[in-house]
Amino acid sequence: MSRPTIHDVARVAGVSLSTVDRVLNGREGVKSVTQNRVAEAIRQLGYERNIAAANLSRKRRYRLLFILPGGGNSFMRGLEQEIAAQMDAWEFTAISVTNVPAFDDAALADALRRVDPQGTDGVALVATDSAIVRAALAELRGKGIAAVTLVSDLPSSQRQRFVGIDNVQAGRTAASLLGRFCRWRPGRIALVAGSMLVRDHAERRLGFEQVLRSEFPEQEVLPPLEGFDDQEIVGDRLTDMLSGTPDVVGIYSLGAGNRGVARAIAPLPAERRPSVVVHELTAYSREALLDGSFDAVIHQDRAQEIRVAVELLQALIDGSPIDPDAQRIGVEVYLRDNLP
Repeated sequence: MSRPTIHDVARVAGVSLSTVDRVLNGREGVKSVTQNRVAEAIRQLGYERNIAAANLSRKRRYRLLFILPGGGNSFMRGLEQEIAAQMDAWEFTAISVTNVPAFDDAALADALRRVDPQGTDGVALVATDSAIVRAALAELRGKGIAAVTLVSDLPSSQRQRFVGIDNVQAGRTAASLLGRFCRWRPGRIALVAGSMLVRDHAERRLGFEQVLRSEFPEQEVLPPLEGFDDQEIVGDRLTDMLSGTPDVVGIYSLGAGNRGVARAIAPLPAERRPSVVVHELTAYSREALLDGSFDAVIHQDRAQEIRVAVELLQALIDGSPIDPDAQRIGVEVYLRDNLP
């Protein structure tokens, strides 16, 4: 059976095609009784609007902006690569990327305030948790621009949706793994974060500590070491920590800078080598799994996150229904034995 068309809606409602078009696009000049007849015809026929065709007829293009942290974070650079790789797959969509300094809430707020509503319909941003970013996001939404957060959320803001993994669940998964890896080695667990200003790292820490303290009380969790996702800073600070804390048996790296983690543990003798769980499968973390430097990698699918972010922004711009199940990004765990 063929799908009902706009012609069918017009026939059943007893109105012209142009009237149906005005109702579908929310334009003025249609009496309420006529709007109700069109709505009833749509219900009876089970008509579903083809947004892509409607956009084509209006020559509509979605103009989307991704605001990502700059610097050497491999995961963020991977997101940029995914945007470039998917660019041709999105009809009627122009996507641009701008970088701001990592963990710099003032720079992020400034970038949000500079978004021009004449050239941008929707924004996806990696959020830092601060009042000035919330205020800038409220200004952005006040301009009629759709907004979703990506990877790191800001739920008390005016963002409309979040695209990313459940970071509390990711932290709990890391604790379950690391607790088992270190089960017969009582000692301390070092946490390496990028910054506690970003919600994804704070939530990962929360989930991690919940599980470790309830299920593996023989392990003591140390305060987080902030390395700003910079491998040199991570390497230096973790080296200093390990030299002054000889009973570290496990390391959980919540963010990037994993080359610094590997550099810090490389000189340790085998009997002092801690178990290590990190985030994001990159070319380097893959090699570290294979050579035994890392024990597990917790990963999120970058390609899926970009795809979902674009689809969400398009739906928010159009006012289309959103399927929450289609937005979910799963937490993946890789050991060297199940690498893709």
